[in-house]
Amino acid sequence: MSHNAIIASSSSGASASNTNDILSVNPYESHPSLKPVEAEVLWEYAKLAHHVKSLAQKTRELHEEPDQTMLPRLRVLEKKMGLVLTLFKASVWGVINEQPVPEGNYNDSNNTTIQQ
Repeated sequence: MSHNAIIASSSSGASASNTNDILSVNPYESHPSLKPVEAEVLWEYAKLAHHVKSLAQKTRELHEEPDQTMLPRLRVLEKKMGLVLTLFKASVWGVINEQPVPEGNYNDSNNTTIQQ
């Protein structure tokens, strides 16, 4: 029996209580076709799959019903970040303008223009 068949046979009759049991009890532990290391790997995979399903469900819920309190707070943050960016640009411009223009660094030896 392949590992995929083992996973499918053990998860086909899973109920809500069995999905929570997967986090505490290894259902592959006493399977005769598996080595202990394989049983542990399959258990970790089952726990990971449970967490991914839970995350997908919560993400779907957030997508369908956005948090009404978060949207106004994000708008305020967006305005503040715009202000911070504007102030940062002005500060950088001020620093650049305060630097003295270097004189005497111009090298005339490479000048190939015709001078009269």
